[in-house]
Amino acid sequence: MAGVFVHRRDTHYDDKPDERYQFPKIYLSRAAQIVGDWAVYYEPLKAGGRGFYAVAFVEQIIPDPTRADHYLALIRKGDYIDFPTPVPHRIDGELVEAGLRNAQAAVRTLNRDDFVRIINLGLGDDVVLQSQSHTPAQSENALFEERAPFLFEDGEERRKILTSRTARDATFRSAVIRAYDKRCAFTGLQFINGGGKAEVEAAHIKSVEAKGPDSINNGIALSRTVHWMFDRGLLTLNDDRTIRISRHVNDIESMERLLRPDLRAILPADPAFAPRRDFLEWHRETVFKH
Repeated sequence: MAGVFVHRRDTHYDDKPDERYQFPKIYLSRAAQIVGDWAVYYEPLKAGGRGFYAVAFVEQIIPDPTRADHYLALIRKGDYIDFPTPVPHRIDGELVEAGLRNAQAAVRTLNRDDFVRIINLGLGDDVVLQSQSHTPAQSENALFEERAPFLFEDGEERRKILTSRTARDATFRSAVIRAYDKRCAFTGLQFINGGGKAEVEAAHIKSVEAKGPDSINNGIALSRTVHWMFDRGLLTLNDDRTIRISRHVNDIESMERLLRPDLRAILPADPAFAPRRDFLEWHRETVFKH
């Protein structure tokens, strides 16, 4: 059964939404029902939050080794997805979570209809999976630029969407680009094509192959050329947002002209979306060519 985890950015709990969710024993019976399914994260709007903002697969629950009478819901590695469009608690005065019984419960189960509604609203209509016939040049999960309602109704279809790498890449790109206002973090350039699409890409800081999550703070908006260099370790980012250039670059002057003059990246206005330090450290130690 799907569920809801309430999370505040100023929480005193030891949460890392893409890795674990800490909760007291009182919620154990409810949390146990969510194991093996997806939980939607909710950040209260009254606390400056975003509403329903992400979904994650709950793999198991273990006793918290650091805090008595508390437990950890462990998220399956790589199975965390930030919504491009956070979903408010109410739309036009109506509860999105229509089956809600206890608004105060930090952990609660979520019926199928409410979960599907939240996922549809959160993913938006930016991602369209082609499920009909394809031309030879199209893969089975090909993405198309045409915008159309992105809706599904049954449980099996929702699981296919949430585990499809093609759909998740498109969702990740949309969420990251919105957070960075369609601007390349390293060059500062904001190019929009004639169709209104941003000519910028979303780079994973910790790679998908290394089980990096599809979270905004594991992403950074980069132009195609800069993205290529970032993935190949020719560029990286320090914790103080200064851009580092690898000594393996054979034309430093041209590189510096391409990047922002002060060699400082432009980060999202909301600090909750800024690159997380442990992801940046992974990139510097694992990918960057020193």
